[in-house]
Amino acid sequence: MLDARQLEALAAVIESGSFGAAAKALSVTLAAVSLRIKSLEAVLGQRLLVRGKRVAATPAGQALLAHVKQLRLMEADLMAGLPGAGADTARLQILSVAVNADSLTSWFLPGVAPALQQHRLLLDVVVDDQDHTHDALKSGDVVGCVTTLAQAMRGCVAEPLGIMRYRCVAAPALVAEWGAALPHLMLRSPAVIFNRKDALQDAWLAQHFNLQGALYPRHFVPAVDAFELALELGLGWGMVPDLMLQARSGRAPLQEVVPGHPVDVVLYWQHWAREPLAAERLTQAIKRAARSGLLQG
Repeated sequence: MLDARQLEALAAVIESGSFGAAAKALSVTLAAVSLRIKSLEAVLGQRLLVRGKRVAATPAGQALLAHVKQLRLMEADLMAGLPGAGADTARLQILSVAVNADSLTSWFLPGVAPALQQHRLLLDVVVDDQDHTHDALKSGDVVGCVTTLAQAMRGCVAEPLGIMRYRCVAAPALVAEWGAALPHLMLRSPAVIFNRKDALQDAWLAQHFNLQGALYPRHFVPAVDAFELALELGLGWGMVPDLMLQARSGRAPLQEVVPGHPVDVVLYWQHWAREPLAAERLTQAIKRAARSGLLQG
């Protein structure tokens, strides 16, 4: 069996990014952390960490980190289920998840909040583009992710959540300026894009105008409120989900550039196939939230 202290030392180094921070978190010496990691690597016959300015895990190290996170959740379940266990025994459980920013703001957090409070669960959210959130699950950083990847990864289950419908919008003055000369005049104006991983605007151009690899100026605004504000200010055109457009009461208007021409993004919840009870509860809460907030195909 693997040594629990060695596993916790490994997890602490990966999560903190350094041996010194791990030693402080575990209340042991730096030499003790180093020895535990070396002993674990010797037992397994391979390197678990890449030493550098910030320590990173090898693939084997990431797999062990996922194992440690599962053990922590299972131990918390065990403690809470022991005879005579009370509120003091039931520890708050931390669940790491990867979610795209639009989902997080519009349906994910509002939908899972009651379950988090009821079951004393803490979230550690990694925000990434929906086409890339599965990387965090694959590396063992999270227990589940909202993703566009339909094929279940090894050891995981992919459950369909629903459809997030996006529309290309801009300030009404810009739309009037472009008139019927779409998309040519529009492409002279900047697009407002969440980050460099965001490909929704390219998908919209390809789907509705058969334009592949179109070139146009771009603003990058990686914050949901600031993104919509940039559109309101007339800085350009961008993709906003229906859920957010419907919640814009009292804000400056945004107009759909080509009415009735959305882009639908199908989302899935990928998670460990063997989940501890806390993660199961979160999975059920996410599925309920998606049924209420997303379009169901």
